[in-house]
Amino acid sequence: MKNTSVRGTAILALLLAALPAFAHDIATPQKPIAVQMYSLRNAGSLDQQLKIVHDAGVGAVETVGTQGVSAPELKQLLDRYAIKAISSHVPLAELRKDLPGVVAFNRSIGNTTLVVPYLDAKDRPTDAAGWTALGKELGRISKQVRAEGMRLAYHNHDFELVDFNGRTGLELLFAAAGPDLQTELDLAWVARAGYDPAVMLGKFRGRLFAVHAKDNAPKGQAEDEGGFAAVGQGVLDWNAILPAAAGAGVQWYIIEHDQPRDPAKVIKTGADYLRDHLTVSLPARAPR
Repeated sequence: MKNTSVRGTAILALLLAALPAFAHDIATPQKPIAVQMYSLRNAGSLDQQLKIVHDAGVGAVETVGTQGVSAPELKQLLDRYAIKAISSHVPLAELRKDLPGVVAFNRSIGNTTLVVPYLDAKDRPTDAAGWTALGKELGRISKQVRAEGMRLAYHNHDFELVDFNGRTGLELLFAAAGPDLQTELDLAWVARAGYDPAVMLGKFRGRLFAVHAKDNAPKGQAEDEGGFAAVGQGVLDWNAILPAAAGAGVQWYIIEHDQPRDPAKVIKTGADYLRDHLTVSLPARAPR
């Protein structure tokens, strides 16, 4: 009788210990905040990197390709820290070479959004016709991806924001791609190209999968960090940007910093800032 009682007490204690996190997951809407794993590439092992995300109170990531591991290994690590992969940066060359393989890997980890993260110099158009041609190619790929139950997005830097008779290369690309291609707008690079991020958000209303939430340090500062700053700690006007982002239908706010001295601090600072200032939330999860 005594052993049964002790065993029952132990089981009850374990259930109660797990309950707060579980109950919070069901009842409390979470902010749509994620972390781009590129920011953590120098922060130890993949396990350590995901622990940083977890400890910052963030439950979603955007991966960099396969993160150097197999799909089962990545899924196991994500599950260990209760983190969901909401998107993955996949080079255009990989999409061209092995789209079925990319789709299969991402399906295995539960991800449904693929993002073209960067264009090598040889792939960057130099005129309006080139941006239109690239847009048409991405439109074709996005249709293939959609047929697999996924979606394709494009992430900008500043070189897409060159002006061609009143329209940027980025605008030409999306106009040619058609409605299937989604936008992942990097706000710091938009500002570095001389544009107002709040205004640029309005140009992609309705097709904004995400923004890369990153900040620029004041000119001449943080040069060893590429001139970037933690979200809310730089020069971008978040009081204007966040309402504009919500109005444009942004689905995810993905924290990124290209060259952080202290990756964990940058992620925690950005997550805290966004939690305090975002007015939008994800729906509460139902019990599984």
